[in-house]
Amino acid sequence: QKDGEDAASSSDTASDPASSLFNHWGHDLGPESRRVALKKFRYYGYNGYLSDRISLTRPIPDLRPDGCRNISYSSDLPQLSDIFIFVNEALSVLLRSVHTVIQRTPPHLLKEVILVDDHSSSLELKEHLQSFVDETNTQHGPGFIKLVRHDKQEGLIRSRVSGWRAASAPVVALFDAHVEFNTGWAEPILGRIKEDRTRVVSPSFDNIKYDTFEIEEYPLSAQGFDWELWCRYLNPPKSWWTLRNHTAPIRSPALIGCFVVDRKYFEEIGLLDEGMEIYGGENVELGIRVWQCGGSVEVLPCSRIAHIERAHKPYTKNLTAHVRRNALRVAEVWMDSYKSHVYMAWNVPLQNSGIDIGDVSERKALRSRLKCQPFSWFLSQIYPELRSYSDTVAYGVLKNSLRNDLCLDQGPDTDNVPIMYLCHGMTPQNVYFTSSQQLHLGVLSPTIDDDDNKCLVDVNSRPRLLECSYAATKHMKLTWTFAQGGAIQNMESQRCLELVESRQSEFTFQLAIQDCTGQKWTITNILTVLPQ
Repeated sequence: QKDGEDAASSSDTASDPASSLFNHWGHDLGPESRRVALKKFRYYGYNGYLSDRISLTRPIPDLRPDGCRNISYSSDLPQLSDIFIFVNEALSVLLRSVHTVIQRTPPHLLKEVILVDDHSSSLELKEHLQSFVDETNTQHGPGFIKLVRHDKQEGLIRSRVSGWRAASAPVVALFDAHVEFNTGWAEPILGRIKEDRTRVVSPSFDNIKYDTFEIEEYPLSAQGFDWELWCRYLNPPKSWWTLRNHTAPIRSPALIGCFVVDRKYFEEIGLLDEGMEIYGGENVELGIRVWQCGGSVEVLPCSRIAHIERAHKPYTKNLTAHVRRNALRVAEVWMDSYKSHVYMAWNVPLQNSGIDIGDVSERKALRSRLKCQPFSWFLSQIYPELRSYSDTVAYGVLKNSLRNDLCLDQGPDTDNVPIMYLCHGMTPQNVYFTSSQQLHLGVLSPTIDDDDNKCLVDVNSRPRLLECSYAATKHMKLTWTFAQGGAIQNMESQRCLELVESRQSEFTFQLAIQDCTGQKWTITNILTVLPQ
C-alpha cells in the first residue's frame, strides 16, 4: 500500500488545496487517479503522484551562468558526505535526490550518502528504502549509504546534527530530501572550502514546481532574513554587481537552509542550536554566528540545485509557534539591544513574553568563548540593507476605550484606509510609534530594497496609510502626539484620531480624524518614555 494513499486521510482536514494542484496539471486524469493524486498532494505538499511516474535520473537544464563551464578546479579537492534529512518524504522524491547526487558528483569526491529518517510513519519508507540502500551498497561498497533512523521525531535541526555525527568525510553537505542536483554542483563549493575552511557555502537554488515538477530558473541571489527571522532571497550586494562576473561568489548574510561546511569547523563553531525546536530560524542563526565569530557565508552561482517549494508544509501543525520561539532564542543570544526588533516583529512583549525559549546559557558561553563581534558590527558590515527600528518607543496593538474588542488594522491592502477590526494581533494590526512621532501600521519593512513602512497620515481630515518616505517628502501630516491612555492628536492639524458611530461599518464604529473629544487609546508595549 502506497504512502499518501493510506496516510493522507489524517491531513484531509487541511484547507482543500485541490484547486492549486489541478491548475496547470492533471486535466486528462480520470476521477480515481485524481482522487489518489489529491490525497498524495495533501499528504506531501507536492505532486507525489507525478513524481512516481518520472525518471529518478531525469535530465534537467544546466542553468549555470556562462563562464562556469570553463573554470577548472584543483585535482585534490576534499571528499564530501552528503546528508539528507526527511520525515515521510515521497520515496520517489527522496530517491531522485540520492540518484542525482550520485550521478552528478564525481565518484572520487562523494565519500558517502547519509539518510536521516526523523521517525517517518510511512510504510513505503520502512519497507522499500532499506532494500534500495542494500542494493546501492552492493554496487558502491559497504557503508556508501548509511541510514540513520530516529526512534522519535527530533525535528529538522537535531536531525541535521545527527547526520553530521554519522559523517566521516572532511566536508559535509546538509540537504533537504526533495532536491535535484545539477551538473558540476560540487567542485565549486569544495574548491572554496579548500581555500578557506571557515567558509559556509550554499549552492544557488532553482525551483522544482510542486505541481508540474518543471524546473523554474531563479535569479542569482544572496540569502537573508526579515525581523521575524524568516529567511528570504536578497538582491546580491553592490560589491558583487561591480565585479561584472556572474560566476563570482555572492556574499550572503544568512542561509536559506541547505549548505556545505567543513566537518570539523562546523563543530568548532557550535553546529546548530539543538535547543531550537523542529524547524525555522536555525539557518539564520548559523549565518549570524558564522559571520560574527570570524567565518563567512556565500552563495555560489556555479553550483546549482533544484528544490521543491511545497505548496504547504505537512509535517507540523503549528509551525509559526516553533519559528517564533526559535527566533527569540537567536535574539537573546546574538542580537544585543537589537533583540527588541525581533520581539516587535512578532508582536511579543520584550519583558515577560510568556514564551519559554529554554536555556540559552550554553549558546551564550559559546559566543563568549569564540570572542564574537556584536550584532551592530554584523548590521554595518554584512547586512546594511536590513532596516533598523531603534527609534521605536512603543509597539503592539492599539485599542480605543469605546470598544476594547477592536484594534487599529491596516484594512484591505488595496485602498490604504485603516479600519477598526476584531483584535487578533497578527501583522495587519502591528503598530509602531517612533521617537519622531510617526505611527507605522502593518509589517516591518525588512530591507531598504522593500517597500517602505506605512504611516498614518491626516489627509483632509481622513485617516490614510501612505509610505512614510513618500509622506515625509510631500510634507504631509504624519506626526502625532500620543500618551498611553490619552488622545492620538496630529501635530499639524491638531485633530484627533477617533471612533465615530457608523451604520456602514461592520462593527458600528469607524475611524475619523476630527476635533478632539477626549477619546483614550492604549498600546500594548512601551519601550521608553513617549515623546510629547
